Amino acid sequence: MAIAVETAEISQNDGFATVEEFMASPGFPKFMIDNLWILIAAGLVFIMHLGFASVESGLTQAKNSVNVIYKNVFILCMGILTYAFVGFQIMYPGDFNGFFGFGGFGIGFDASDPVGMLTSGYGMDMTIWSDFIFQAMFAATAATIVSGCVTGRVKLISFMLFGTILVSLIYPITGSWQWGGGWLSELGFYDFAGSTLVHAVGGFAGLACVLILGARKGKFDSGRVNIIPGHSIPLATVGVFLLWFGWFGFNGGSVLSADPATVSYVFVTTALAACAGAIASMLTTQVVFRSLDAPMALNGILAGLVGITAGADVISPLAAVAVGAIAGVLVVLAITFFDRMKVDDPVGAISVHGICGVWGTLAVGLFVPQYSFFTQLIGTLSVITFTFILSYALFSLIKFAIGVRVTDGVEAAGLDISEHGNSAYPYFAGIETEAAATADKS
Repeated sequence: MAIAVETAEISQNDGFATVEEFMASPGFPKFMIDNLWILIAAGLVFIMHLGFASVESGLTQAKNSVNVIYKNVFILCMGILTYAFVGFQIMYPGDFNGFFGFGGFGIGFDASDPVGMLTSGYGMDMTIWSDFIFQAMFAATAATIVSGCVTGRVKLISFMLFGTILVSLIYPITGSWQWGGGWLSELGFYDFAGSTLVHAVGGFAGLACVLILGARKGKFDSGRVNIIPGHSIPLATVGVFLLWFGWFGFNGGSVLSADPATVSYVFVTTALAACAGAIASMLTTQVVFRSLDAPMALNGILAGLVGITAGADVISPLAAVAVGAIAGVLVVLAITFFDRMKVDDPVGAISVHGICGVWGTLAVGLFVPQYSFFTQLIGTLSVITFTFILSYALFSLIKFAIGVRVTDGVEAAGLDISEHGNSAYPYFAGIETEAAATADKS
């Protein structure tokens, strides 16, 4: 069996080595440790999807909880499948014109080799399979963000169609501009783990969908912003802490090795920004609204995490606190702004991921001298503009073809009963299950 490698210490002649030769080489222990860390990080990012589902469910009405769970399960599963089929080879096409490339269907390497092609040829000590599964978890995240923006009134089939195309086409194209060696990479743009390339893409795709979809019934009646409270702040809190836990893999895994100094540094900046975001959002809500708003504090944590993601490996610890704190202020102001503009975002995802994603990417140009603020601005505006325009066009096409919004009656009754035929909380909702009815009769 032969494995394609380009590491001189393994083979200087034909570029290939047997499995046994590779395992006996001086570089194998490092390769094994790096590869293991990437797989662990992929598992941590996988856990983030449970966090997203919990946050979205907790911050929305109970009558839509099953629908929220269903959407999140679908996006994760379909996202990984479509990213494997086309997305990965669009995002990493090899040599291309810098704007769009396609390396072919599938992951792109010979699956008859059970070990997998070693990726040291493009600078990473891991198998191609480890690289793929880590990147696939990122891809699914972008569409999961959109789910929170449109919850409570979107047609399930319309969201499923949009989310599938976002993961398989729109997200990989913009990702290829930077991470695939495209024109933004050549320009000097820097986005370490995806403040713009993942989070702002999801946030601005969500904004495009919300503008077409409209607000939930009752949100802006009588010329006022009416609060539609979530049904479980504790569930949302669990979700935020799951996301925070997974974020250590999201950012730490983006080092793309188990380098002890860099990974531990990224853990520190990630934690500092999250804490600063929470405290800043608490103070801002107290000053602006004279209230101690728990959901806003939770969004402050997420805002800090999103903000630091672009520069977690290059921003100093003190600057990480500043980035997180400013993100914590921004998320409160942005949520308030969108409410006043009658843009209904039930969980604040546009503000958390879109606005704070943009801020975090620009912050790299402000706090790290080696990166240009102007370059960061060009890259960020290019990605969010492309994403918004394509998302708006796609969702408009879906609206024209099959519609995107449920009827008023379905929305009032809740999507759980109308679209799924069951409830997340049958007893609390006053819906008696067949088993309960049988038990009562006996």
